[in-house]
Amino acid sequence: MSRKQYVVIGLGRFGASVAKTLYGLGHDVLVIDMNEDVIQEISDSVTHAVQMDATDENALRTLGLRNFDVGVVTIGSNIQASVMVTLLVKELGVKYIIAKGNSDLHAKVLEKIGADRVILPEKDMGVRVAHNLVSSSILDYIELSPDYSIIEIETPKDWHGESLKSLQLRSKYGINVMAIKRNNDINVSPIADDIIEPEDIIVAIGSSEDLSKLESTISKL
Repeated sequence: MSRKQYVVIGLGRFGASVAKTLYGLGHDVLVIDMNEDVIQEISDSVTHAVQMDATDENALRTLGLRNFDVGVVTIGSNIQASVMVTLLVKELGVKYIIAKGNSDLHAKVLEKIGADRVILPEKDMGVRVAHNLVSSSILDYIELSPDYSIIEIETPKDWHGESLKSLQLRSKYGINVMAIKRNNDINVSPIADDIIEPEDIIVAIGSSEDLSKLESTISKL
């Protein structure tokens, strides 16, 4: 998994969740928010935390954002600020921009001004979005609790032709396979002798810590 640089602007629950998860997955994360208390609270859970008004173009320019791979703009409540910051981040050269919208209309505006992806947090959890950003193999990530999650993942080539038993996913990664998706069929009670085929998708449950290890391993396969 290549280490990427992310900037997260706006640290509500959604933004903070994205930032902490990305940092936990081993990436460089810069966070920006106007609230000093919020910045102090998150500072140990990210790479850099900066108290700043992100609508201040001159201040934003000092951060060298053109070097960042992904910008996540999570200022949802103030539509004007959200649009302005998205525009600025785009102009400053961030390669890929994800913006949080709070309505379908807000989402349309963000798309028009150049956001590559718009998230409506009622439909997308911050943790799930962070995992999707990190690995193209991760198709879905559902946090059941702070400790346990369900992951939907494309099977890597190294697994093809192997049985669940020979892969030893539980002993190696601490995960339990709940289902195997193959074309339009779903095997909801896979057995140890089931063979993984190309293009199979597995749905597994495990601790968040174990799933992070699995993601890291799969991204290298």
